[in-house]
Amino acid sequence: MSLFEPASSSLDEHKINAEGKDGTTCWIEYYTDPLCSWCWAFEAQWRHLCYECAERLQWHYRMGGLIANWRGYDDPFNAIQNPAQMGPQWFQVREFSGMPLDEKIWHSDPPGSSYPACLAVKAAERQGPAIAEQYLRRLREAVMLERRNIARQEILLAAAQEVKQIPSQEEQFDLDRFRADLNAPETVEAFRQDLRDAAYYGIGRFPTLILRRNNGRSLILVGYRPYDALCAAVDSLVPDIRQKHALPREDLIVDYVQQWRSATVHELAEVLGEQLDQTSQLLNALIVQKKLKLANDSPGRTPLYIPIPD
Repeated sequence: MSLFEPASSSLDEHKINAEGKDGTTCWIEYYTDPLCSWCWAFEAQWRHLCYECAERLQWHYRMGGLIANWRGYDDPFNAIQNPAQMGPQWFQVREFSGMPLDEKIWHSDPPGSSYPACLAVKAAERQGPAIAEQYLRRLREAVMLERRNIARQEILLAAAQEVKQIPSQEEQFDLDRFRADLNAPETVEAFRQDLRDAAYYGIGRFPTLILRRNNGRSLILVGYRPYDALCAAVDSLVPDIRQKHALPREDLIVDYVQQWRSATVHELAEVLGEQLDQTSQLLNALIVQKKLKLANDSPGRTPLYIPIPD
């Protein structure tokens, strides 16, 4: 498939036009999965784009259901049929993208399905898009960096508790509602609709972005892409949608982390357009200045940078 192609406009066109806020010129449906390593690698480019487009871009996550179970799973493109074969692919994703990733989970405690995590994201989504954003990110961090099996309900509930504790969040996570929504018929139906829509478009790879303008023009972008290619797709649909930030390096990083609530050094180097060692030096200085802090400074853990609570 080419870099980007015209997308069918038959699905949810009325919804996209109706939900666009004042000033919004582009809507993206992002087909993803919490257990997809390529989607995790894509976080650096995806978040960078959302940051630069600010209020002119809206997006909605659609859960792709990467692995229903291992009995019927077969990925001939990557020659993967069982959990042990997933580890080498995660290693390759880390080496190719530079995004930190711990493939040892596929030997220590391999997730048996991505469906529980997908359902949990849809349950969080019932509390609003900001909650869904934070919860999906926490699941990605949990499995990709911390080797936590997000197919287990206790991990899904623990991740919800961790999102609730994020400081200065505009919307508070209602844990009781989340527990009730996990098995609610409406949550199951929302996930089923995502799967039906993915089948309608023939989406079998993640990430996949369907980009639409409020005037009905649309494109589809399939698979992991570098930032320049992502920008080319967006600019071809909505010229000048991106706004470069004129902040000094230090202020830019602090503002970026405050928006997303957590970030890896790779993501922050992407925003600055720098090498990792340069960005690491800046981050160390910001920690000393008490402008940022580490989410967990345990030896051997991948550093995640978070804001200083107000």
